[in-house]
Amino acid sequence: MSETPSNWLDFLSTEGAMLSDGSVPEIMQFEHGISATVSAAATPSRFTSLCHLGVIAVEGEEAEDFLHNQLTSDIHGLDQSHACLTGYCSPKGRLLASLLVWRDAERLYLACPIEILPAIQKRLQMFVLRSKVKLSNLSSTLVMLGLAQPNPDLLSASFTHLPEQAYGAINNSGQTLIRLPDLHATARYLWIAEIASASLAWQKLKSNMQPASTAWWRWTEIQAGTPQIMLATQEKFVPQMINFELIGGVNFRKGCYPGQEIVARSQYLGKLKRRMLLAHCEDQALAHVKSGDEIFSEDDPTQPCGMVVNAEYSPDGRIDCLVEIKLETLQQKLRLHTATGPQLQLDSLPYSIPELE
Repeated sequence: MSETPSNWLDFLSTEGAMLSDGSVPEIMQFEHGISATVSAAATPSRFTSLCHLGVIAVEGEEAEDFLHNQLTSDIHGLDQSHACLTGYCSPKGRLLASLLVWRDAERLYLACPIEILPAIQKRLQMFVLRSKVKLSNLSSTLVMLGLAQPNPDLLSASFTHLPEQAYGAINNSGQTLIRLPDLHATARYLWIAEIASASLAWQKLKSNMQPASTAWWRWTEIQAGTPQIMLATQEKFVPQMINFELIGGVNFRKGCYPGQEIVARSQYLGKLKRRMLLAHCEDQALAHVKSGDEIFSEDDPTQPCGMVVNAEYSPDGRIDCLVEIKLETLQQKLRLHTATGPQLQLDSLPYSIPELE
């Protein structure tokens, strides 16, 4: 493609991407070549555009202080060579958003699902007051590409070196590369760039990698045990309920932020009674499992014992989920939607949970 694209979704369409009709665009599959559905995965070397995510830029003299006082992570300690997970909580300590944050020499950036981004930006703006801080929605101009097992030579052509550890980051000529937790032995990265650079990156990547669907990328996040707060799950979980402190999303040594007292109390007083686990459902007759769906135990059919955090179809066609449940139900039969619904089988996360050891 010789001309610089002005609209990223139009560019994806010229590349054969078949997009969903919903308010939040998703790549469903590609018109040519191998289908981009998760079940068509024949190689771990895949990439896609994360159209379902958006980016808020935060800049100004007091941007760092402002975010440090709003989020669960240590923003003061975040440099340009690292990204981190962070949470944005209500005063009751319940997560309004799970965010990925990184920075360059000029700004800090927050990535979250587009479906909650306007409300999160509006809420943050409420607390700017007279601070020297500016918030901007860059979702239409900044592109996020998700890569699994890319050829290192492709990345080395654009970046001087590759981050070796999870959440390591490198900035180069307006582009950012962030290493994410591996999917088993498969390395994963985010490549973030403006549209012109992203379109060139896409052309390079498709030369020896398979383009994939949005659902595939979300499935890799589920397998990595990284939860994403969606519209249906806002204010449902204290961070520890979805293991957020276990994957670096909470810093207990920093100062106050909204809900900090409740989050700290959950950590240090008493024993955590709820956790997030990986699970799957073999019932392929299910039309859809989504964030916010309730989970029941056969031992107590009158009330839910948990909730689906995120769910996607796996390469073999089953449904894989991150589920938040009462730990007392671990040895019980768990079912989706009702106490007689499809059965859930619990699996192992790629990290340990102290309460289960």
